[in-house]
Amino acid sequence: MGRWHLLTALALSTLCYVQVASAWYAANKMFFTFSSKAFLTYASSVQVGAQSGIHECKHQFAWDRWNCPESALQLSTHSGLRSATRETSFLHAISAAGVMYTLTKNCSMGDFDNCGCDDSRIGQTGGRGWIWGGCSDNAAFGEKISKQFVDSLENGHDSRAAVNLHNNEAGRLAIKATMRKACKCHGVSGSCSIQTCWMQLSEFREVGNYLKLKHDQAKKLEMDKQRVRAGNSADNRGAIAHAFGSIARTELIYLEDSPNYCLKNQSLGFQGTEGRECLQGGKNMSQWERRSCRRLCHECGLKVEEKRIEVVSSCNCKFHWCCTVKCEKCTKVVTKYYCTRRERGRKPHNKTKKRHNARRH
Repeated sequence: MGRWHLLTALALSTLCYVQVASAWYAANKMFFTFSSKAFLTYASSVQVGAQSGIHECKHQFAWDRWNCPESALQLSTHSGLRSATRETSFLHAISAAGVMYTLTKNCSMGDFDNCGCDDSRIGQTGGRGWIWGGCSDNAAFGEKISKQFVDSLENGHDSRAAVNLHNNEAGRLAIKATMRKACKCHGVSGSCSIQTCWMQLSEFREVGNYLKLKHDQAKKLEMDKQRVRAGNSADNRGAIAHAFGSIARTELIYLEDSPNYCLKNQSLGFQGTEGRECLQGGKNMSQWERRSCRRLCHECGLKVEEKRIEVVSSCNCKFHWCCTVKCEKCTKVVTKYYCTRRERGRKPHNKTKKRHNARRH
């Protein structure tokens, strides 16, 4: 248990004012110990990074049957109860990516005394008409510190821990894969005779989109069950190494098939899709959003119930010198759709009853 455990504990403990992030910390805090104060400078970055990873997970799965519930936020396998499904592979990847992203950004902004821009290639020719310059985001630094923080949650040597560590790395590699080149022109009268270019982080939403695609394409790790043994035996390590042999480092992997997320499962902490909101209509919706009612309701044996709800919001805002903005409160009725249970054995309508009785007489 190294010096990084205290950092992770203290950093993640500051998430308590954010509901979902505090759930992450509450589930994982028992796995950290106290250590050097020298690394406390990274604590706030780890806090923000973990929080952004969880928020992105909830955004990406907002209209899926599994919607990144708080019950899934325990990232360590220490308890032996953690699942290793397709969904948790994404959770590990986006959490590791969030921490690396924030550390990298804060490093480039000069928030840390011991790091700054990546200037390792400044002055070198990058291609025809451009050279490396500017302030490249220091992804190498962010990757290194993120790995020491997030990977410290895994201290086992079984297949489940190996899968989690692999997905952590895939998340960090997603940061590198989505970085983009930015350039600035130089030359007389804006002729752009030469450019200086640098690498910068993309928006974190792009990282989330990238990893969501990896989630959809995730591969199930097929283990040689005859070679797998309890504990840290040579057979177990050999089986893990063999199973990982054909898997690219950038791919997400999982061990177990996902449960039926349509149904409520108290032991696993899933609430099912009954009562969930879904979307209908709308020109600006993605195809995935437009199909959410079918996916969450109809395919789970539920029906869609339409509800009209009053929403109060600020409107007709005006600026008053100096310097306040005053708004009115406006009420509008919006239509929302929810998954509800189908009625069973519904009693016939009164008119139907009368016709039936008339036939009997």
